[in-house]
Amino acid sequence: MSDEHTTHQNFETRAIHAGNTADPLTGAVVPPIYQVSTYKQDGVGGLRGGYEYSRSANPTRTALEENLAALEGGRRGLAFASGLAAEDCLLRALLVPGDHVVIPNDAYGGTFRLFAKVASRWGVQWSVADTSDPAAVQAAITDRTKAVWVETPSNPLLGITDIAALADVSRTAGVKLVVDNTFASPYLQQPLALGADVVVHSLTKYMGGHSDVVGGALVTADAELGEELAYHQNAMGAVAGPFDSWIVLRGIKTLAVRMDRHGENAAKVAEMLSRHPKVTRVLYPGLPEHPGHEIAAKQMRGFGGMVSFRVEGGEEAAVAVCDRARLFTLGESLGGVESLIEHPGRMTHASVAGSLLEVPADLVRLSVGIENADDLLADLRQALG
Repeated sequence: MSDEHTTHQNFETRAIHAGNTADPLTGAVVPPIYQVSTYKQDGVGGLRGGYEYSRSANPTRTALEENLAALEGGRRGLAFASGLAAEDCLLRALLVPGDHVVIPNDAYGGTFRLFAKVASRWGVQWSVADTSDPAAVQAAITDRTKAVWVETPSNPLLGITDIAALADVSRTAGVKLVVDNTFASPYLQQPLALGADVVVHSLTKYMGGHSDVVGGALVTADAELGEELAYHQNAMGAVAGPFDSWIVLRGIKTLAVRMDRHGENAAKVAEMLSRHPKVTRVLYPGLPEHPGHEIAAKQMRGFGGMVSFRVEGGEEAAVAVCDRARLFTLGESLGGVESLIEHPGRMTHASVAGSLLEVPADLVRLSVGIENADDLLADLRQALG
C-alpha cells in the first residue's frame, strides 16, 4: 500500500522517501537488505509484521512496492524478478482460456513473444491494433476481450497513445486498460491518473537506471485488483529478491534528475539526426513533426530519453552505424546512465520478424544516456560516416 504521508508530496520527494522509513532498530536511513528466507513466528500463526516466508513478503521488497505505488499514484505496487514475469502474472490473473487481448502493432518483442508463443498455448487469443487510433482499438474489441494493452511511448517506434481516450474506450467496453510505462517512467507520465487500470514496468530500465539489475513491476489503483495480483504473485513466485529490490530503490532516488538529463540529451540528439543527410526519418515524440507530439505534450512531463531513426542504405547501413559507434555501446536494454545503440530487427525485436509487428530493417534505436551531449553528438556523426 502507498504511504498516506507521501500522497501529497511532490514526485522528487516521494521518490526518495516513500517506503524508505528509517530502520527502527538502528536508525539506518536506508532500508536494510533483508537477505532472509523465513521468519521466527511468535507462536503458531503469530507473524511479526506479517512476514512468514520471503516469497510471500520480504521487508526490502515491501519498501520497494510501497515506493512504486506512491510514484504511480496507485493503491498497490508489486515487484517481480523481471518485466516479463510481471506481465505473465498479470495475464494469468486477468485471463482464462478463450479470453482475448488487444495488443499494439509495435509492441516490445518480448511482450509479443509472451502472447504469441506462450499465452496462446493455453488458449489466450490476441489481435493487433494501432493503439494511437482509438477507433481502431474499439473495432478490435470483441465479446471475449478482457484487456487492451498499450505501450506509450512504444518500443521501438516511439508511437504515442492517448491514454485518456483509450481509457474511455476500455471503460465503455468493460475491459481493463494496461499501460506499459517503461519508456516514460512515472516521473514523465502517470497512466493511472489518466484512467488506466494497471501500469507495467521493466524496473531494469529507467527505474533501476544503472544497467545492474533486472526487475519488473505492476501497479494498480484498484484495491481488489491489487489483492488478486498479489495472490498470483505469491502463487506463481517470480518475485524480486531483496538485493534486487534494494538496488532498484537506490536507483529510484535519482530518477527525476536522471530523466531530466536523459530528455535534454535526447532532444539534442533528435534535432541533430533530423538534419543529417543520411537519416531518412527520426522517431522522437519531442519533435513537432512527430504524429503523436501534441498528445505526448499533453500527457507527459517530458519526452524521454529514447530516440529511433532510419538510415539511407537499408539494413546493412543501419547495422554498420551500430558497429561504428564507440561512445554509444552496442547492446540491448535501455534506460541506464550510459548510452546504448542497437539494431531492433536483429536484436531486441528479432522475435517479431515475419509478423504484423515486424520493425523496419533500416531502424536504429538509441537509449540516450546522461553523458555530455556534445560527446554523444560527435559519436553519432562519426558512426553515420
